[in-house]
Amino acid sequence: MQNRINTKRIQAHLTQQELAKNCGVSRQTINAIENDKYDPTLKLAFALASSLHTTVDELFIQ
Repeated sequence: MQNRINTKRIQAHLTQQELAKNCGVSRQTINAIENDKYDPTLKLAFALASSLHTTVDELFIQ
C-alpha cells in the first residue's frame, strides 16, 4: 500500500520525530511507513491522519 505521509508531513512542517511523538511511535516506524516497508495498524493510521489534519483515505493509496 502506498501512502502520502511524507508529502503531508512536509506540508504540515513536521519532522519524522515530531510526527512519531504525536502518534506514540518511534521515528524509525514513521520512516518505514513513508518508505512503504511497513503498513501501519488501523489505530496508527487514524493517529497519523489526525496529526496531519487529513483523512485516512487521503493518506493511503491502494
